[in-house]
Amino acid sequence: QVQLVESGGGLVQAGDSLRLSCAASGRTFRPYRMAWFRQAPGKEREFVSALNWSGGSTSYANSVKGRFTISRDNANNTVYLQMNSLKLDDTAIYYCAASTLWSSYGSSLSSLYNYWGQGTQITVSS
Repeated sequence: QVQLVESGGGLVQAGDSLRLSCAASGRTFRPYRMAWFRQAPGKEREFVSALNWSGGSTSYANSVKGRFTISRDNANNTVYLQMNSLKLDDTAIYYCAASTLWSSYGSSLSSLYNYWGQGTQITVSS
């Protein structure tokens, strides 16, 4: 049984930084890939960033390149999203996702992930 729990969200001003955490509870959890998605009010869920667990390679949406960094803590089964220079358009619920299945279809499709966290709210004010 696996649970993903996000934390670190909140209300910030434009230009501020936040660090999101996603901890997996399963003792023998072995993800192939973990990712962050976000969904703003009235918008569809969109890809933010992904990390391949074994090799550590990363990918980012163009909208966050240079501002966000995804990283991992192997010992604690935790993935992080460091968010710098936050913009108003970053306001959304951020979801952690994990896949325990191999896929050749890339990393940005939400349908590739079979575990999801409950989400954490990021609100950026001007």
